[in-house]
Amino acid sequence: MTGVSGPGEAGGHEDGPPARGGLPSSSLSALRGPAVRRLLALRQDQKLTTRHVRLMAESLEVTERTVWRWLAAAECDESAAAEPGARAQSRDRFSVTPEVRRLLALWKGNVAAVHRELIARAAKGEGEPPPSIPTLHRAIQRDLTPGERAGLAGGERAARKHDVFLARPSGWRNQVWETDHVQAPVLVDVDGKARRPWITWFTDCATNAITGVAITPVHPSRESVLAALRSAVLHEEPYGPFGGLPEKVRVDRGKDFLSRTVTAAFDLLDVTVEDLPAYTPHLKGTVEGLNRAVESMFLAALPGYTRQPRPGKGPSRPKNEALLDFEDFTDRARRPSCLSYCAPLLPF
Repeated sequence: MTGVSGPGEAGGHEDGPPARGGLPSSSLSALRGPAVRRLLALRQDQKLTTRHVRLMAESLEVTERTVWRWLAAAECDESAAAEPGARAQSRDRFSVTPEVRRLLALWKGNVAAVHRELIARAAKGEGEPPPSIPTLHRAIQRDLTPGERAGLAGGERAARKHDVFLARPSGWRNQVWETDHVQAPVLVDVDGKARRPWITWFTDCATNAITGVAITPVHPSRESVLAALRSAVLHEEPYGPFGGLPEKVRVDRGKDFLSRTVTAAFDLLDVTVEDLPAYTPHLKGTVEGLNRAVESMFLAALPGYTRQPRPGKGPSRPKNEALLDFEDFTDRARRPSCLSYCAPLLPF
């Protein structure tokens, strides 16, 4: 339990409690200076209370003790009020040089071997004595990115594992939706016949929320798209709580998504349709990831799953296997608990 300490008390941690999903860390760091200056003004007017400090600590996601320490440092040094919590940087701090980078590549990221090489060169008068191994480790961790360190140790292929492919900037809710059809790898009973139903849905790219869904026992059409769009736009029961009107919807050149009826509906709602090039599923990665998540996290546990491995050389599906009715499958797939389970970031 964190207690309230006096302004002169030392110790504690700068990082404070973990982030709670509010502002990013860079924004919180930028707010430290104005917050500390405001608390200093309150102290000069003899109006500063513990409640002010507690509220500021909760807003900046640090401990109260950290805020008291920032105030003490700012009273002693005005420059400390500009960047509270910033560590003093020593001018003679060791940094990774191009020569150290070359040695890291030569020794495949082995820091101890690089340190021995630097000591041997210093003994021959070919350079300054190196710092200690812990200091060298800290400099490498600070000055090189994880991808650079992996590349020096394992080559270009190892470095590529740390690259971000086609990263999009963070958007806002209902800025962009993505839509797609997927045929469920599950056999269900449709009027006495085993069929694989189709699922059409809309998902919000900013929150990963499934805004609308429509399930059909046959191949989807423009009616399926309109039904899913209706469930995505409406908020009242049995739809919602997510939905609304998006600014843009990404589609994958499907003729049903680009039909005159569906296009007219999007125009009426003032929604921009982005028709993606063919064979580019990565450009709508949110809904493609949803398709994979639904199969592995929901469909694989249902009876009639067609991709279940079977022992021996018998038929792929037992003749007496009990299948779900189409209505039962639809009810399970449309439950909010199922949708929140399949969409990892769906904030139900």
